[in-house]
Amino acid sequence: MNIKEIIESLLLVANKPVSPSELADILKTDETNALEALNGLIEDYKNRGINIIQHDSKYEMITSPSNAKFVSLFLNEETRKDLNQGALETLAIVIYKQPVTKSEIENIRGVNCDYAVRSLLIRGIIEEKGRKESLGKPILYGTNSNLLKHFGIKSLDELPKTEDKND
Repeated sequence: MNIKEIIESLLLVANKPVSPSELADILKTDETNALEALNGLIEDYKNRGINIIQHDSKYEMITSPSNAKFVSLFLNEETRKDLNQGALETLAIVIYKQPVTKSEIENIRGVNCDYAVRSLLIRGIIEEKGRKESLGKPILYGTNSNLLKHFGIKSLDELPKTEDKND
């Protein structure tokens, strides 16, 4: 088991800063080993496009501040692009099933939805609505008023009803 590699993966997918104790719990190791791996990763990422920062005794991956101008331009371009088919399918699921977790969306679509959810979050047409009271406390996603503006509707009631008997 390569602790450093696993921590790198966990930091990449984490949606919030992570403490060494959380990492140690997941890896079934002690906090000293987790901190040692984190410090190694911080060193590895120096002078790269991604950095690992520490604040309030927690760690997270961020884009390098020196690239902020380019990241901002890219994200602005991302918000101007049309929604692709995957994002539209993901959005439909969020609209009709909200609040819904990413794994619930993936179960319905049958494919990974990380990019689609990210795209919808960047555009501001879905948002985090809290945490589900289940194992891991996954994020719940739902729509907001920006969705209505984006599609030029006054209410979600204007959308077609689904035939799903579970709604």
